[in-house]
Amino acid sequence: MNETRAIFGLSAAHVVTDIYSPVIAAILPLLIAQNNYTYFMAGLIVTVWNLTSSFTQPIFGWLYDARGKAVPVKVTILICGVFISAIGLVQSYWVILLFAVCAAFGHALFHPAALGLVSRLAHGPARGRLTSFFVVGGNIGFAVGPIIAGGLVVLYGLQGLALMVIPAVIMAFVLHRILPSQKEIAAVRQDTTSVGGDGPNRRRTARAAGILVTASAFRAWAIFGSVAFLPTFLHQAKGLDIVSANLLVSCMLFAGVVGQVIVGTLSDTYGRKELVLLFTALSVPFFLLFMGTSGAISVVCLIIFGFALWSTFSTTVTMAHELVPGNVGLVSGLMLGLAVGAGGAGVAVSGYYADITSLGASMQLFALPILVAFVLFFLVPYPWKRPGLAQRKDI
Repeated sequence: MNETRAIFGLSAAHVVTDIYSPVIAAILPLLIAQNNYTYFMAGLIVTVWNLTSSFTQPIFGWLYDARGKAVPVKVTILICGVFISAIGLVQSYWVILLFAVCAAFGHALFHPAALGLVSRLAHGPARGRLTSFFVVGGNIGFAVGPIIAGGLVVLYGLQGLALMVIPAVIMAFVLHRILPSQKEIAAVRQDTTSVGGDGPNRRRTARAAGILVTASAFRAWAIFGSVAFLPTFLHQAKGLDIVSANLLVSCMLFAGVVGQVIVGTLSDTYGRKELVLLFTALSVPFFLLFMGTSGAISVVCLIIFGFALWSTFSTTVTMAHELVPGNVGLVSGLMLGLAVGAGGAGVAVSGYYADITSLGASMQLFALPILVAFVLFFLVPYPWKRPGLAQRKDI
């Protein structure tokens, strides 16, 4: 069994699965124009997708851990791809809502099962690096999804969305060929020793995981809030046209992808908690410098901010797996589902504050959830790395 090839295949599958995640938001303008939807009706489609995907992931993860089985990864990709693509072929609002729910179930089923496989296969000293490959796959898919969907609907109208099923079909076939069988997977010995200890320390381990998930939710607030409001801020306050503003946001996201691979790799050597704290702290001054400067300096500060804050994402997922190795499905659902969903809800709070003050004033406050995340990351009882020594178990 080629474990590295399987992990790269799952990483590619993560790219494909998360291509579908931003598609509904990307086609909303066309749905509103062609179907005369109100903003509430349009927003409800996105809300249904987000809530279903985010808050069912921990449930599916728990079932994965409890029963040791899950819907095959290749099937989850097909579920997501088929129903998202079919949205372009129907006009009934209620059918679109139903398809959004079905696609979100496929999206939610994928993450605990796929990340559980990665956690089992990515053992040894390169665990942080291999996990980062999987996690950044989702970030890449999230970034290119609107581009693909936008191009198809511009060329062919909403019906062109049906062509988006092609990546899902191809990826399902590839996974069928390269993923190990259930018997081979079961033969891989999974390390169920928590870095937080066993026995009487299990309660402390659960508390540690809870702090980590909460910290990740505050970080997600800053991450998705900046992604949501940056194009408008760059256009209104910095004078960029819409295309340039979105291009700059894409550059920031790409810097974050690079950061996750680099920091994930370095964390295997220099310690996960150390690097998470370093880069979380580093993101704050560069974000404030971006807000307070202009021109090339502002652009550079934004890129460094994206690199620093996003770079911690995959490393904290690895930390969660090492804290609760016997429940990687559940903890994957919490980190990639619940934490992201809760953080996304915080964006609405920022939007409300922007309504009563200004967009700039609201964005300045993104430093606060980052600082809260830093404090919580510090409080996570995860062992510090000691040069030349094994990680401590007595936390």
